[in-house]
Parts: sequence; C-alpha cells; structure tokens
Amino acid sequence: MKRIYQRCCGIDVHKATLAACVRVYTRGGKLSQEIRSFGTTSAELLSLHDWLSAQQVSHVAMEATGVYWKPVYYVLEQGFTVLLVNPAEVKRLPGRKTDVSDSAWLAQLLENGLLRPSFIPPRAIRELRDLVRYRTELKHDHTRVANRLHKVLQDADLKLSSVMSDILGVSAGGFCNSWPPVTATRWHWLSSPAAGYAPSCRSCAKR
Repeated sequence: MKRIYQRCCGIDVHKATLAACVRVYTRGGKLSQEIRSFGTTSAELLSLHDWLSAQQVSHVAMEATGVYWKPVYYVLEQGFTVLLVNPAEVKRLPGRKTDVSDSAWLAQLLENGLLRPSFIPPRAIRELRDLVRYRTELKHDHTRVANRLHKVLQDADLKLSSVMSDILGVSAGGFCNSWPPVTATRWHWLSSPAAGYAPSCRSCAKR
C-alpha cells in the first residue's frame, strides 16, 4: 500500500493521559517508530507540541473521545494538520493486529490515507457557536424560573400573571413590593422550605 505521509503521528487520548506514536520514514524507506506518554495539562500538551515539531511531523490523527480531544486539538491545530476521526469508523477498518496499540494503529492508518476526518469549523466559528449555545441555555434558565414563579403564585392564589404579561419584569417586582403585610406574610409562608417552595422572586425574598 502506498504511503501518503512520511512523517505522521497517532494520538490515543484519555482523561488524564495520552499516548502519541510518531512514525517517520527515512529516504531509504526505513521506518522509525516511537511512542511517548504525556499528561493532558497545558504544560504537557505544549511539550507534546514541541516534540512533534522536533520530529518534523506534518499530520496528526486522533479519535473524537468525549470532550477530552478538545484541549489537544486546540494546542496542535497551530502548526500541524490535525485529523479528528470517528472511533466507530476506525473500529470497522480491517487489518489491525492484536498487539498494536491504539496510537500506533491510528498512525498506520493515517500514513496510508485511510482515515476520513470529521469537519471542525474554524476557531472564530467555534467561539461564536459556543456563545450562541450559552445564550440559549441562559434563555432556557430564564423560562424555567418564570414557570416556577408562576406555579408558586398560582398556589398562593395570586393571579399576577392574569394582569401582567411578564411576571419577572420591573412592574411585577414593584407590585410585589406594594403587597400589604398580610399578603407578604402569606407569601413568605408559602415560599418557605416547610411549605415545599423556595423564594423565586428577589423582591419578595428580601421581605
């Protein structure tokens, strides 16, 4: 089988450690293979980057295992062509020997061009995507708080949502502050741990 890359690396990523296998072919066709283990801290990943640079590696392959691949990818994308591959596709490829480590097997597949990389968007797109996802989560949290407060108000027979569209708005907060002492006392009892509720409105919780 024709080799595509003469200097490549396969990385087997775990939670706290990773194993990197570098395969280099000389001009005479002689194979040199070396496997090293590194940690997953920033200092260890930078050491991995320096070692691969010293070996003049051009391409790196690793499996997409959970979220553990992300720090490794972010460090190595500056200086190398990194291929993130699907573990299920790697498992289906025939020809693996039982005594070959995962990192060495990835390096062998990579050097022969048998790996299909997954699409990883550019850094700017990734940062924008994370920001949009975080904003969506905050919006869902806001909705959950509103629903929880609406339930507490209905249990207390306070029809605030019938006269106001936003029970978390400024007008609703001012209305809560204007409640008479009896109503406020009833609200505190209903929102106490003994009643099975937690204070959801800041204005009422301060009373």
